[in-house]
Amino acid sequence: MEPSQVIRRETGPPQPPADRTVPLRRQSRTGSVGNAARPGPSEQRGPSGPSAPPPRPVAPNARRRPSGPSAPPRRPVAPKARRKRRWGRVLALSLLIAPLLAGVGILGGAAWFDTSLHREPVLTDYADRPGTAHGTNWLLVGSDSRQDLTAEQQKDFATGGDVGSSRTDTILLVHVPGLGSSTRVTMVSIPRDSYVPIPGHGRDKINAAFAMGGAPLLTQTVERATGLRLDHYAEIGFSGFAGLVNALGGVTLCLAEPTSDPLAGIDLPAGCQKLDGRHALGYVRSRDTPRADLDRMVNQRQFMAALLRRAASPAVWLDPWRWYSVPHAAVDALTVNQGDHVWDLARLGWALHGSPTALTVPIAEFTNSDAGAVVVWNHDATRELFDALASDAPVPAAALDGHY
Repeated sequence: MEPSQVIRRETGPPQPPADRTVPLRRQSRTGSVGNAARPGPSEQRGPSGPSAPPPRPVAPNARRRPSGPSAPPRRPVAPKARRKRRWGRVLALSLLIAPLLAGVGILGGAAWFDTSLHREPVLTDYADRPGTAHGTNWLLVGSDSRQDLTAEQQKDFATGGDVGSSRTDTILLVHVPGLGSSTRVTMVSIPRDSYVPIPGHGRDKINAAFAMGGAPLLTQTVERATGLRLDHYAEIGFSGFAGLVNALGGVTLCLAEPTSDPLAGIDLPAGCQKLDGRHALGYVRSRDTPRADLDRMVNQRQFMAALLRRAASPAVWLDPWRWYSVPHAAVDALTVNQGDHVWDLARLGWALHGSPTALTVPIAEFTNSDAGAVVVWNHDATRELFDALASDAPVPAAALDGHY
Protein backbone atom coordinates (compact mmCIF):
# COMPACT_ATOMS: atom_id res chain seq x y z
CA MET A 1 0.00 0.00 0.00
CA GLU A 2 1.27 3.34 -1.00
CA PRO A 3 1.73 5.99 1.63
CA SER A 4 -0.60 8.30 -0.16
CA GLN A 5 -3.36 5.84 0.29
CA VAL A 6 -3.00 5.55 4.05
CA ILE A 7 -5.86 7.21 5.91
CA ARG A 8 -4.74 9.17 8.86
CA ARG A 9 -6.85 9.22 11.98
CA GLU A 10 -7.26 12.69 13.36
CA THR A 11 -8.66 13.67 16.66
CA GLY A 12 -11.60 16.08 17.03
CA PRO A 13 -15.11 16.12 15.58
CA PRO A 14 -15.54 15.04 12.04
CA GLN A 15 -15.89 17.78 9.48
CA PRO A 16 -18.62 17.67 6.82
CA PRO A 17 -17.57 16.99 3.32
CA ALA A 18 -16.72 20.08 1.40
CA ASP A 19 -19.07 19.39 -1.42
CA ARG A 20 -22.19 18.91 0.80
CA THR A 21 -24.77 21.70 0.58
CA VAL A 22 -25.36 23.47 3.88
CA PRO A 23 -29.05 24.53 4.59
CA LEU A 24 -29.57 28.25 4.64
CA ARG A 25 -30.46 29.89 7.88
CA ARG A 26 -32.49 33.14 8.41
CA GLN A 27 -30.23 35.99 7.68
CA SER A 28 -30.15 39.28 9.35
CA ARG A 29 -30.43 42.58 7.53
CA THR A 30 -26.64 42.66 7.38
CA GLY A 31 -26.60 39.31 5.63
CA SER A 32 -24.97 37.38 8.45
CA VAL A 33 -25.93 33.78 8.76
CA GLY A 34 -26.77 32.04 11.94
CA ASN A 35 -29.00 32.50 14.89
CA ALA A 36 -29.34 36.23 14.49
CA ALA A 37 -31.66 38.15 16.85
CA ARG A 38 -35.22 38.68 15.67
CA PRO A 39 -35.89 42.16 14.42
CA GLY A 40 -37.67 44.49 16.84
CA PRO A 41 -40.92 46.31 16.23
CA SER A 42 -39.09 49.03 14.37
CA GLU A 43 -37.52 46.44 12.07
CA GLN A 44 -40.74 44.67 11.01
CA ARG A 45 -40.83 44.14 7.32
CA GLY A 46 -43.72 45.73 5.49
CA PRO A 47 -44.82 46.33 2.00
CA SER A 48 -42.48 49.25 1.73
CA GLY A 49 -39.47 47.38 3.05
CA PRO A 50 -37.04 48.59 5.64
CA SER A 51 -37.72 52.24 4.94
CA ALA A 52 -41.41 52.09 6.21
CA PRO A 53 -42.13 54.52 9.12
CA PRO A 54 -42.64 53.06 12.58
CA PRO A 55 -46.26 52.68 13.85
CA ARG A 56 -47.79 55.20 16.25
CA PRO A 57 -47.38 54.44 19.93
CA VAL A 58 -50.44 52.92 21.68
CA ALA A 59 -51.51 53.77 25.21
CA PRO A 60 -51.03 50.84 27.64
CA ASN A 61 -54.76 50.60 28.58
CA ALA A 62 -56.20 51.29 25.15
CA ARG A 63 -58.23 48.58 23.48
CA ARG A 64 -56.82 47.82 20.06
CA ARG A 65 -59.15 46.84 17.30
CA PRO A 66 -57.77 43.84 15.41
CA SER A 67 -56.71 44.63 11.90
CA GLY A 68 -55.51 42.72 8.96
CA PRO A 69 -57.04 39.72 7.23
CA SER A 70 -58.08 38.06 10.52
CA ALA A 71 -60.06 41.10 11.84
CA PRO A 72 -63.88 40.63 11.73
CA PRO A 73 -65.58 43.01 9.30
CA ARG A 74 -67.79 45.77 10.68
CA ARG A 75 -71.51 45.02 10.52
CA PRO A 76 -73.26 47.85 8.73
CA VAL A 77 -76.32 49.34 10.51
CA ALA A 78 -79.34 49.51 8.28
CA PRO A 79 -81.15 52.87 8.08
CA LYS A 80 -84.39 51.13 9.06
CA ALA A 81 -82.84 49.87 12.30
CA ARG A 82 -81.62 53.41 13.08
CA ARG A 83 -85.14 54.75 12.55
CA LYS A 84 -86.61 52.10 14.86
CA ARG A 85 -84.19 52.99 17.64
CA ARG A 86 -84.87 56.69 17.16
CA TRP A 87 -88.64 56.24 17.28
CA GLY A 88 -88.28 53.99 20.32
CA ARG A 89 -86.45 56.76 22.16
CA VAL A 90 -89.07 59.30 21.09
CA LEU A 91 -91.89 57.03 22.31
CA ALA A 92 -90.20 56.40 25.66
CA LEU A 93 -89.65 60.14 26.15
CA SER A 94 -93.27 60.85 25.23
CA LEU A 95 -94.52 58.34 27.78
CA LEU A 96 -92.50 60.12 30.44
CA ILE A 97 -93.55 63.63 29.46
CA ALA A 98 -97.26 63.01 28.77
CA PRO A 99 -98.26 62.37 32.44
CA LEU A 100 -96.33 65.47 33.47
CA LEU A 101 -98.11 67.61 30.89
CA ALA A 102 -101.46 66.10 31.90
CA GLY A 103 -100.73 66.84 35.55
CA VAL A 104 -99.73 70.40 34.78
CA GLY A 105 -102.83 70.87 32.64
CA ILE A 106 -105.16 69.49 35.31
CA LEU A 107 -103.52 71.47 38.10
CA GLY A 108 -103.58 74.62 36.02
CA GLY A 109 -107.24 74.05 35.16
CA ALA A 110 -108.09 73.39 38.81
CA ALA A 111 -106.39 76.62 39.88
CA TRP A 112 -108.24 78.61 37.22
CA PHE A 113 -111.53 76.89 38.16
CA ASP A 114 -111.16 77.72 41.84
CA THR A 115 -110.47 81.38 41.18
CA SER A 116 -113.36 81.62 38.67
CA LEU A 117 -116.11 80.00 40.73
CA HIS A 118 -119.16 82.18 41.33
CA ARG A 119 -119.48 82.53 45.12
CA GLU A 120 -122.14 84.08 47.28
CA PRO A 121 -122.52 84.43 51.10
CA VAL A 122 -125.14 81.68 51.35
CA LEU A 123 -124.40 80.00 54.70
CA THR A 124 -124.68 82.70 57.34
CA ASP A 125 -124.76 82.56 61.13
CA TYR A 126 -127.94 83.34 63.04
CA ALA A 127 -129.37 82.78 66.50
CA ASP A 128 -129.90 79.13 67.50
CA ARG A 129 -128.16 77.79 64.39
CA PRO A 130 -127.47 74.01 64.70
CA GLY A 131 -123.98 73.18 65.89
CA THR A 132 -121.30 71.24 64.08
CA ALA A 133 -121.80 67.48 64.14
CA HIS A 134 -120.08 64.44 62.60
CA GLY A 135 -119.36 64.32 58.88
CA THR A 136 -120.07 66.93 56.24
CA ASN A 137 -123.44 68.14 54.92
CA TRP A 138 -124.08 69.55 51.43
CA LEU A 139 -127.21 71.16 50.05
CA LEU A 140 -127.50 70.73 46.28
CA VAL A 141 -130.13 72.90 44.61
CA GLY A 142 -131.49 72.97 41.08
CA SER A 143 -133.03 76.32 40.21
CA ASP A 144 -135.87 76.61 37.68
CA SER A 145 -134.96 80.19 36.77
CA ARG A 146 -135.37 81.07 33.07
CA GLN A 147 -133.70 84.46 33.40
CA ASP A 148 -130.50 83.40 31.61
CA LEU A 149 -132.31 81.55 28.83
CA THR A 150 -132.95 83.03 25.41
CA ALA A 151 -136.32 82.54 23.73
CA GLU A 152 -134.75 79.89 21.51
CA GLN A 153 -133.34 78.04 24.53
CA GLN A 154 -136.68 78.15 26.33
CA LYS A 155 -138.27 76.57 23.27
CA ASP A 156 -135.50 73.99 22.91
CA PHE A 157 -135.58 73.05 26.61
CA ALA A 158 -139.41 73.10 26.71
CA THR A 159 -139.33 75.27 29.83
CA GLY A 160 -142.19 77.59 28.94
CA GLY A 161 -142.08 81.33 29.56
CA ASP A 162 -140.25 83.11 32.33
CA VAL A 163 -142.15 82.64 35.59
CA GLY A 164 -140.56 85.67 37.22
CA SER A 165 -139.12 84.78 40.63
CA SER A 166 -136.92 81.69 40.82
CA ARG A 167 -137.92 78.56 42.68
CA THR A 168 -136.15 75.31 43.41
CA ASP A 169 -136.76 72.38 41.11
CA THR A 170 -134.45 70.11 43.12
CA ILE A 171 -133.41 70.09 46.79
CA LEU A 172 -130.97 67.36 47.72
CA LEU A 173 -129.28 66.97 51.12
CA VAL A 174 -126.06 64.95 50.97
CA HIS A 175 -124.36 63.68 54.14
CA VAL A 176 -120.73 62.53 53.78
CA PRO A 177 -119.55 60.61 56.89
CA GLY A 178 -116.31 61.63 58.57
CA LEU A 179 -112.99 59.85 58.13
CA GLY A 180 -112.94 56.42 59.73
CA SER A 181 -116.70 55.96 59.61
CA SER A 182 -118.06 52.80 57.97
CA THR A 183 -121.40 54.46 57.21
CA ARG A 184 -122.29 55.01 53.57
CA VAL A 185 -122.90 58.41 52.02
CA THR A 186 -126.59 59.36 52.24
CA MET A 187 -128.61 61.34 49.69
CA VAL A 188 -131.94 62.67 50.98
CA SER A 189 -134.40 64.24 48.55
CA ILE A 190 -136.54 67.00 50.05
CA PRO A 191 -139.83 67.48 48.16
CA ARG A 192 -140.14 71.05 46.98
CA ASP A 193 -143.75 71.12 48.26
CA SER A 194 -142.67 70.17 51.82
CA TYR A 195 -144.78 72.16 54.26
CA VAL A 196 -142.30 73.63 56.75
CA PRO A 197 -141.76 76.78 58.85
CA ILE A 198 -139.91 79.50 56.93
CA PRO A 199 -138.11 81.94 59.26
CA GLY A 200 -139.98 85.24 59.27
CA HIS A 201 -142.71 83.99 56.87
CA GLY A 202 -144.74 81.38 58.73
CA ARG A 203 -145.38 77.92 57.25
CA ASP A 204 -145.19 77.47 53.49
CA LYS A 205 -143.78 75.23 50.78
CA ILE A 206 -140.03 74.93 51.18
CA ASN A 207 -139.29 76.12 47.66
CA ALA A 208 -141.08 79.39 48.47
CA ALA A 209 -138.13 80.19 50.77
CA PHE A 210 -135.89 80.43 47.72
CA ALA A 211 -138.32 82.78 45.99
CA MET A 212 -138.64 84.95 49.10
CA GLY A 213 -135.05 85.21 50.26
CA GLY A 214 -132.85 83.36 47.83
CA ALA A 215 -130.26 80.78 48.83
CA PRO A 216 -129.55 82.23 52.34
CA LEU A 217 -133.20 81.88 53.41
CA LEU A 218 -133.49 78.42 51.83
CA THR A 219 -130.44 77.08 53.67
CA GLN A 220 -131.64 78.53 56.97
CA THR A 221 -135.04 76.90 56.43
CA VAL A 222 -133.44 73.50 55.71
CA GLU A 223 -131.19 73.76 58.78
CA ARG A 224 -134.13 74.55 61.06
CA ALA A 225 -136.31 71.80 59.57
CA THR A 226 -133.65 69.07 59.72
CA GLY A 227 -131.57 70.12 62.72
CA LEU A 228 -128.41 69.65 60.63
CA ARG A 229 -125.78 72.32 60.11
CA LEU A 230 -124.94 72.76 56.42
CA ASP A 231 -121.25 72.97 55.54
CA HIS A 232 -121.39 73.47 51.76
CA TYR A 233 -123.82 74.69 49.12
CA ALA A 234 -123.98 74.27 45.34
CA GLU A 235 -126.66 75.56 42.96
CA ILE A 236 -127.16 74.97 39.24
CA GLY A 237 -129.70 76.46 36.82
CA PHE A 238 -131.41 75.15 33.69
CA SER A 239 -128.92 76.41 31.12
CA GLY A 240 -125.90 75.57 33.26
CA PHE A 241 -127.13 72.02 33.78
CA ALA A 242 -127.57 71.38 30.07
CA GLY A 243 -124.23 73.00 29.25
CA LEU A 244 -122.38 70.85 31.79
CA VAL A 245 -123.89 67.63 30.41
CA ASN A 246 -122.86 68.62 26.87
CA ALA A 247 -119.34 69.51 28.01
CA LEU A 248 -119.01 66.02 29.50
CA GLY A 249 -119.96 64.55 26.13
CA GLY A 250 -123.35 63.36 27.39
CA VAL A 251 -124.31 61.09 30.28
CA THR A 252 -125.27 57.44 29.89
CA LEU A 253 -128.46 56.43 31.67
CA CYS A 254 -130.24 53.07 31.76
CA LEU A 255 -134.04 53.34 31.85
CA ALA A 256 -136.16 50.42 33.03
CA GLU A 257 -139.12 51.61 30.95
CA PRO A 258 -139.86 54.24 28.29
CA THR A 259 -140.29 57.83 29.46
CA SER A 260 -142.37 60.29 27.48
CA ASP A 261 -143.36 63.78 28.56
CA PRO A 262 -144.31 66.40 25.92
CA LEU A 263 -144.19 69.18 28.53
CA ALA A 264 -140.55 68.31 29.30
CA GLY A 265 -139.74 67.72 25.63
CA ILE A 266 -138.60 64.09 25.95
CA ASP A 267 -139.58 60.74 24.44
CA LEU A 268 -136.98 58.24 25.62
CA PRO A 269 -137.04 54.47 24.96
CA ALA A 270 -136.20 51.86 27.57
CA GLY A 271 -132.61 50.68 27.89
CA CYS A 272 -129.18 52.28 28.20
CA GLN A 273 -128.63 55.45 26.17
CA LYS A 274 -126.52 58.59 26.21
CA LEU A 275 -128.47 61.76 26.95
CA ASP A 276 -127.34 65.17 25.75
CA GLY A 277 -128.01 68.35 27.72
CA ARG A 278 -131.53 68.97 26.39
CA HIS A 279 -132.79 65.43 27.00
CA ALA A 280 -131.07 65.20 30.38
CA LEU A 281 -132.76 68.39 31.53
CA GLY A 282 -136.13 67.09 30.35
CA TYR A 283 -135.59 63.80 32.17
CA VAL A 284 -134.85 65.36 35.58
CA ARG A 285 -137.77 67.80 35.19
CA SER A 286 -140.41 65.33 34.06
CA ARG A 287 -143.40 64.70 36.36
CA ASP A 288 -145.52 62.78 33.85
CA THR A 289 -145.40 59.60 35.95
CA PRO A 290 -147.84 57.86 38.32
CA ARG A 291 -146.23 59.44 41.40
CA ALA A 292 -145.32 62.80 39.84
CA ASP A 293 -142.83 64.63 42.09
CA LEU A 294 -141.88 61.46 43.98
CA ASP A 295 -140.79 59.72 40.78
CA ARG A 296 -139.02 62.85 39.65
CA MET A 297 -136.91 62.89 42.82
CA VAL A 298 -135.90 59.27 42.19
CA ASN A 299 -134.94 60.18 38.62
CA GLN A 300 -132.94 63.17 39.84
CA ARG A 301 -130.92 61.05 42.27
CA GLN A 302 -130.33 58.43 39.58
CA PHE A 303 -129.12 61.01 37.10
CA MET A 304 -126.95 62.79 39.67
CA ALA A 305 -125.08 59.54 40.35
CA ALA A 306 -124.63 58.91 36.60
CA LEU A 307 -123.40 62.47 36.00
CA LEU A 308 -120.80 62.23 38.77
CA ARG A 309 -119.60 58.86 37.48
CA ARG A 310 -119.15 60.43 34.06
CA ALA A 311 -117.35 63.46 35.50
CA ALA A 312 -114.90 61.21 37.37
CA SER A 313 -114.28 58.76 34.51
CA PRO A 314 -110.82 58.51 32.84
CA ALA A 315 -112.51 59.04 29.47
CA VAL A 316 -113.16 62.64 30.53
CA TRP A 317 -109.96 63.57 32.35
CA LEU A 318 -107.61 61.88 29.87
CA ASP A 319 -109.13 63.93 27.05
CA PRO A 320 -107.28 67.28 26.82
CA TRP A 321 -110.29 68.94 25.23
CA ARG A 322 -112.36 68.14 28.36
CA TRP A 323 -109.78 69.97 30.48
CA TYR A 324 -111.09 73.14 28.89
CA SER A 325 -114.76 72.45 28.22
CA VAL A 326 -115.76 70.85 31.54
CA PRO A 327 -114.27 73.47 33.92
CA HIS A 328 -115.65 76.33 31.80
CA ALA A 329 -119.12 74.75 31.71
CA ALA A 330 -119.03 74.08 35.45
CA VAL A 331 -117.98 77.67 36.21
CA ASP A 332 -120.88 78.95 34.11
CA ALA A 333 -123.30 76.54 35.78
CA LEU A 334 -122.42 76.57 39.48
CA THR A 335 -122.97 78.96 42.34
CA VAL A 336 -121.34 77.94 45.61
CA ASN A 337 -120.97 79.28 49.11
CA GLN A 338 -118.36 81.89 49.82
CA GLY A 339 -116.04 79.43 51.57
CA ASP A 340 -116.30 76.56 49.08
CA HIS A 341 -113.40 75.51 46.84
CA VAL A 342 -112.64 73.16 43.98
CA TRP A 343 -111.23 70.53 46.36
CA ASP A 344 -114.55 70.50 48.26
CA LEU A 345 -116.38 69.74 45.02
CA ALA A 346 -113.79 67.06 44.19
CA ARG A 347 -114.33 65.35 47.56
CA LEU A 348 -118.10 65.45 47.02
CA GLY A 349 -117.76 63.89 43.58
CA TRP A 350 -115.48 61.17 44.92
CA ALA A 351 -117.87 60.44 47.81
CA LEU A 352 -120.87 60.09 45.49
CA HIS A 353 -118.93 57.96 43.00
CA GLY A 354 -119.79 54.80 44.93
CA SER A 355 -123.22 53.51 45.94
CA PRO A 356 -124.77 55.97 48.39
CA THR A 357 -127.92 55.32 50.35
CA ALA A 358 -130.67 57.27 48.54
CA LEU A 359 -134.10 58.05 49.94
CA THR A 360 -136.75 60.74 50.29
CA VAL A 361 -137.62 62.47 53.54
CA PRO A 362 -140.16 60.20 55.34
CA ILE A 363 -143.64 61.43 54.37
CA ALA A 364 -146.77 61.26 56.49
CA GLU A 365 -149.36 62.56 54.00
CA PHE A 366 -150.18 64.67 50.98
CA THR A 367 -152.78 67.29 51.80
CA ASN A 368 -154.05 70.73 50.97
CA SER A 369 -153.39 73.92 52.90
CA ASP A 370 -153.53 77.64 52.43
CA ALA A 371 -150.34 77.21 50.32
CA GLY A 372 -152.04 74.66 48.04
CA ALA A 373 -151.15 70.96 47.69
CA VAL A 374 -148.36 70.22 50.17
CA VAL A 375 -146.27 67.34 51.52
CA VAL A 376 -146.30 66.75 55.28
CA TRP A 377 -143.30 64.97 56.80
CA ASN A 378 -143.46 62.04 59.18
CA HIS A 379 -141.90 63.97 62.04
CA ASP A 380 -140.92 60.99 64.21
CA ALA A 381 -139.20 59.11 61.38
CA THR A 382 -137.67 62.33 60.06
CA ARG A 383 -136.21 63.25 63.45
CA GLU A 384 -134.75 59.75 63.81
CA LEU A 385 -133.21 59.99 60.33
CA PHE A 386 -131.50 63.35 60.84
CA ASP A 387 -130.30 62.41 64.34
CA ALA A 388 -128.62 59.37 62.81
CA LEU A 389 -126.92 61.50 60.13
CA ALA A 390 -125.69 63.95 62.77
CA SER A 391 -123.90 61.10 64.59
CA ASP A 392 -122.66 59.29 61.44
CA ALA A 393 -124.93 56.35 62.26
CA PRO A 394 -126.60 54.16 59.59
CA VAL A 395 -129.97 55.24 58.22
CA PRO A 396 -132.70 53.87 60.54
CA ALA A 397 -135.01 51.17 59.25
CA ALA A 398 -138.02 53.37 60.02
CA ALA A 399 -136.78 55.92 57.47
CA LEU A 400 -136.15 53.24 54.87
CA ASP A 401 -139.46 51.40 55.29
CA GLY A 402 -141.80 52.61 52.60
CA HIS A 403 -139.44 55.41 51.55
CA TYR A 404 -139.91 56.99 48.13
